[in-house]
Amino acid sequence: MVFSTETQQRVLREHFGIASAANQLIIALAGNPNVGKSTVFNALTGLRQHTGNWPGKTVDNAQGTFTYQEQSFLLVDLPGTYSILAHTVEEQVARDFICFGRPDVTLVVLDATCLERNLNLALQIMEITPNVVVCVNLMDEARKKNIRVNIKALEKELGVPVVATAARNSEGLDELLSVLYQFANGKLKPCPKRIDYSPEVEAAVETILPKIQRLIDHKLDPRWVTLRLLDGDQGFIESISLHLELNPLQTHKEAAV
Repeated sequence: MVFSTETQQRVLREHFGIASAANQLIIALAGNPNVGKSTVFNALTGLRQHTGNWPGKTVDNAQGTFTYQEQSFLLVDLPGTYSILAHTVEEQVARDFICFGRPDVTLVVLDATCLERNLNLALQIMEITPNVVVCVNLMDEARKKNIRVNIKALEKELGVPVVATAARNSEGLDELLSVLYQFANGKLKPCPKRIDYSPEVEAAVETILPKIQRLIDHKLDPRWVTLRLLDGDQGFIESISLHLELNPLQTHKEAAV
């Protein structure tokens, strides 16, 4: 069973305070702090934006719209985080929206001058959803520091579209819009890099995975859910019960059987 459009609209409205228009594609904007994420957001949406708080949270919720090739997009700016393993309220908000808000695309903004640190978040998100586009921002700063980024090699390694930008100068934004449009309309097919863990962890995943697949069906990536359960992520179990309307005790029992 998968979410119906009606159900998904209700989840977005009631759980995340987001009301998208008919046939509007939703993009989640994610990234570490200080990678120019807000600059990308402003460059794409201009003055067509508004801010508030995420329901039940004292965390800013910024949303904006833009149109490309007559297709309307709603861009949701997630809190800047270094991880989505939900140790903070900002991480929980970002994780839950990507998991349960089910955006059509998650656009992950990276800082071209410190890719190694930034890629941790991108890889975590790619474990949740294959619908990822990576934006390597601050290319102008990288050039000043004589840092060269091989975008094609990075794209091949990650298995998702990668676009280079310097958003404050509008550099690369036309290509980014084109990629987002093609991706959201199914013209680009991602094949994200899979992270393999230790033999012990992979053996545990193999044992639990079929039970998780039965429990959540196609609502979430079952491998990622299995990994979170192995982590003992109680907060995530509670989020599953809230957003997917599952009994948290049932989740524990299914995994343990």
